Amino acid sequence: MTPLTYLFVPSNRPERFAKALASGADRVILDLEDAVAPADKAGARAAIGAWLKSADATQRARVVVRINDAHSAWHSEDMAWLQDQPLSEVMLSKCESPAQVAAVLAQLQPGACVLPLMETVRGVHGAFAVAAAPGVSRLAFGAIDYQLDLDVPSGSPALEAAAVALVLASRLADLPAPVAGVTPELGGEAVAADAAQAHRLGFGAKLCIHPQQIGPARQAFVPSADAQVWARRVVDAWEHSPHNGAVQVDARMVDKPVYLRARRILAQSPVSV
Repeated sequence: MTPLTYLFVPSNRPERFAKALASGADRVILDLEDAVAPADKAGARAAIGAWLKSADATQRARVVVRINDAHSAWHSEDMAWLQDQPLSEVMLSKCESPAQVAAVLAQLQPGACVLPLMETVRGVHGAFAVAAAPGVSRLAFGAIDYQLDLDVPSGSPALEAAAVALVLASRLADLPAPVAGVTPELGGEAVAADAAQAHRLGFGAKLCIHPQQIGPARQAFVPSADAQVWARRVVDAWEHSPHNGAVQVDARMVDKPVYLRARRILAQSPVSV
């Protein structure tokens, strides 16, 4: 199943790695960027490397490492370090071009992929090219940094416009729906509201900064029990129709697009109904 939740963990806190993997998050992002002070970055890389050697294949498959952006002072050191690491996925901060994706991919083992984090106006402008680049797993939106780059207040329509651009770019490239940015407030209501809005815009997952955000974030991307029951009725009615054409469910006409939507809901559901 496509990941729904990604939990950030400071990579200079290796004692938290196991806890993060046990938190219920689909993916754990070991962060070498914002969560780590410049003086601690070398030690953080060493901590990740030591953990990767001791981790099993299942644990490593759930881990993503976020490296510093291509214009930062630490990017070249991150890139050199990547060459020897058994990583399946790397998040690139402030990604702006397919060339940056290709450069990271060249440091990784065969079969690994890149998760571009789009955080700037240049990044969003290049989102369609980045999404189509080989080796991209899906796009993610760094909404807070994007807000800073564009110098707009929280809640600006410009943020929503950028979000929709990432959704469209992902669809055109046949990628999974993109990953929504973090919610600074740790409370469940704020996270649930942000995740629900992201889902309405076409996002399929969310970045989290605390384990208590995982449950509310996940709930926004999982069909409700009522939606699952409705979808099952639609699918059953359609597939048992002798004409395999339009049918009525709950006094409403169901044609093929509605049937296909119902099938998608069931495919996205954690359990069968």
